[in-house]
Formats: sequence, C-alpha cells, structure tokens
Amino acid sequence: MEQTTEAAELLEKARRELAKRIVGQAEMIDGLLMALIAGGHILLEGVPGLAKTRAVKALAEITGLHFKRIQFTPDLLPADLTGTLVWEQGAGIFKIRRGPVFANVILADEINRAPAKVQSALLEAMEEGQVTIGDETLALPNPFFVLATQNPIEHEGTYALPEAQLDRFLMKLIVPYPSLDEEVKVLDFVSGAVAPLALSGGRAGREKTPPLKTVLDEPALMSLRAAADVIHVDEQIARYMVSLAAASRPPAARPGDTAGKAGREGPYRYISFGASPRASLALYRCARIRALFDGRSFVSPADVKDAALPVLRHRIVLSYEAEAEGLNPDTVISRILAYVPAP
Repeated sequence: MEQTTEAAELLEKARRELAKRIVGQAEMIDGLLMALIAGGHILLEGVPGLAKTRAVKALAEITGLHFKRIQFTPDLLPADLTGTLVWEQGAGIFKIRRGPVFANVILADEINRAPAKVQSALLEAMEEGQVTIGDETLALPNPFFVLATQNPIEHEGTYALPEAQLDRFLMKLIVPYPSLDEEVKVLDFVSGAVAPLALSGGRAGREKTPPLKTVLDEPALMSLRAAADVIHVDEQIARYMVSLAAASRPPAARPGDTAGKAGREGPYRYISFGASPRASLALYRCARIRALFDGRSFVSPADVKDAALPVLRHRIVLSYEAEAEGLNPDTVISRILAYVPAP
C-alpha cells in the first residue's frame, strides 16, 4: 500500500510540473504518463495549435531523457529515420551512421505525411526496440518511447497509417480544443510573462519558459513500473478486459465463442475488424496504471472502462453500416462497454 501511495504522489508531482507548460489537457497528460510507465507508444490526434508538440517536449524534460523530433514529410526516406551505411574513404570500409531514431523519446510529428515505406521503418523499432542497418541489428536506447502526431482534418498529401502500425501504439489520444476558461488562462499567461501555454506561442513566449524539474528520472520511472507490477487484478476483472476486446470482433472472427449467438445484434454489425489480443494486454497494463494514479492496490471495473477508449479506438475498423449512420469508433466502443456486463 505504501508503494502505491508513494507512486501516486510522484505522479501528482509530475502532473504539477507539466502544468507549468500546459494549460488543461488533463486527459492527454495522464495518457502520456500512463504510456511512459507502461513502456508503450502514443498516437496523438488533434488539430494544429493544441500543444501536442509542447507536451511531448515537456514530458522529455521532466524525465531527463534524450529527445529527438522528426518532422515527417512526403520526401522523407527510411534512412533519414534509422540511419544508413556511409563509405569511409580513408579506412576503406562502410560505417554505420545512426539516425535520429536512436533516442529515448521520439516525436514523430505529422507521421501521416510520410509514405508507407517511411512509416514502416518504425515498425521494427516500435515492436522490437531495435533497428537493422545493412547486416547489423542495433539495439535502441531503453526506455524507447514514440509519440506520433497527426492532423485529423487534413487528408490531401497524407498517407493513412496501416493497421499493423496502428496496433503497435498502446493508445490513441484525441486532443480536444481547450475550454473558454482554459484559453483565457493561456492569454493571461502570455500577457503576464508566465510560461505555460496550451496553444502555440511565438519566440518571445518560448524564451520566457522556465526550465522544468526532472521528477521522473530513470530510477523514479523504474519505481513507478515496479509499483504498477504489484497492482492486483482479480480474475473476473481480467475476464472483463478480454471480453471487451472479444466483443469488438465480429462473430465470424470468434469461432467457438458463445457470445456469437447474438449474430448481428448489439455492436457487432458496426465492426468489420476488431481488436487483437494485443489490445487485451494493453488494457491490462493501462488499467493497472490507472489504479496507480488513484493510489489503489487493485484494479476496478472503472479503471478498465477509463482505459478502454484510448486503447481500443485505433484498433477497430468500422463497417459501412457504422459509417452510413455517422458513428465513430468512440461511439461504438461506448456501446460495447454498455453491452458487456461489468463484474
């Protein structure tokens, strides 16, 4: 119990430190911290100017980890990310020149602006924690954390992420507009020469930004992960997590599942392809960390429900019927949560 209480206090300290740079956006901040503890990757989706890049930089600053920002563009090459072999004339040999992916925290800015061959260069890095250049396989730094951003309203000149890559993101966070009060607070910070900005600021605003304290260094991060590992998950809660993931799969994809007797009833008719067992693992990890945020030593059904939207929203493919009715993944997942009984 003492371990979970100390972890909750440390997480609250990290929240306060990030609040020096970010106004509001509590869900995004909690999601970033959750993925950092879980050792997963994050896909951030939101229109420009909502502090996505600023939040990632602030997160890297409070951890003291090595940070690299990669701007994805249509003319980017895979070697621009991973590195390449360079001929050394004097030595008469090829040497490896490492790319920017060799860092602890990677910001893949506007990841959907690069073609598929560039996006796929991250697949091995995100799943295996390594990069192959020529005949050599090089381990990436540990921890390794990819945060990718994309703009949901622009489609011209963009390339949709393949399902295989989407599934490698632990969570997809939707970054909303700030409330009126939060946006007024942003203006107050700017006029008062104080640093926290939730919207993109100019050069003068950035120069006034005070340094953040390193509150989540490597020992602190390891202690949070150790605390999350001892959070108790009851068998009924574990079955609930698996049931939610299974309910996202059409009956034809679940042979032998008695829930398939509902046929096309419930949420099934709105889903073409559902979440894989990787989603169940992600729910398991995130629900435990959600309990850690509250200083509890056990996972509740509410923790699972809180984690369900960010964990599942990028892992299901909607049917034509869902699109015809104007449904989005969050709406369908909400129906799944209502359809599957909680313990």
